[in-house]
Amino acid sequence: MALEKFADIYQRAAKRKGGVKQLESILATPLSKEAIASIPNDRWLSAFSMKVFQSGISWKVVRNKWPQFEEVFFGFKIEPLLMMSDEQWDDKAADTRIIRHHTKVKSIRANAQMIYEASLKHGSFGQMVANWPDDDITGLWSYLKKQGQRLGGNTGPYSLRQLGVDTFILSKDVEAYLRSNKVIEGGRDTKRSLDSVNQAFAHWQKESGRSLTHISQVIAFSGGDNRVQSPIE
Repeated sequence: MALEKFADIYQRAAKRKGGVKQLESILATPLSKEAIASIPNDRWLSAFSMKVFQSGISWKVVRNKWPQFEEVFFGFKIEPLLMMSDEQWDDKAADTRIIRHHTKVKSIRANAQMIYEASLKHGSFGQMVANWPDDDITGLWSYLKKQGQRLGGNTGPYSLRQLGVDTFILSKDVEAYLRSNKVIEGGRDTKRSLDSVNQAFAHWQKESGRSLTHISQVIAFSGGDNRVQSPIE
């Protein structure tokens, strides 16, 4: 697989964004592993839940309602949520203070269980994520998809990015670039495609010394319609 040099991708992105200074100003820097490890379990559950609810709904609408979600779901504290009965979950799903979507509400329970079980094994969910192998970020995506609920596709990766985890994201622009350069051929979420993407990002990371987050964003900004400053991927 012949990959384009990251320096060339970067220069193209800088030109589209009005120069290196402008490009650098809109790149999001991931948190350190120590900072990731210290994120409380309730913040992981809140982030996962927000992204689940944002799927198919205006992100802004969900963000504006989130203080009410925090109130209804006990600040997303794991133990109180796992102690609730089925009937109590049904009541939560019908609460008019939140966006009423029964299956998405039930995913909060499933993802709380995932976080609880990971914490028993690793000390906390944040510690598990912080210690995840750097060269297998798609393995973490797969974990979220299999062990959690409604965290497949880009929902899991966007949740990780929101909390500062160093990850690339297969946004439309990134996926389009990878397909045009034959990094992805066939289904995007197949093991073959994800392994190929992992290898490509590992190559660019070694070449540039940049984070996966920066590489992903630079690729996104190097093509597509985003010639002016826009929300990160």
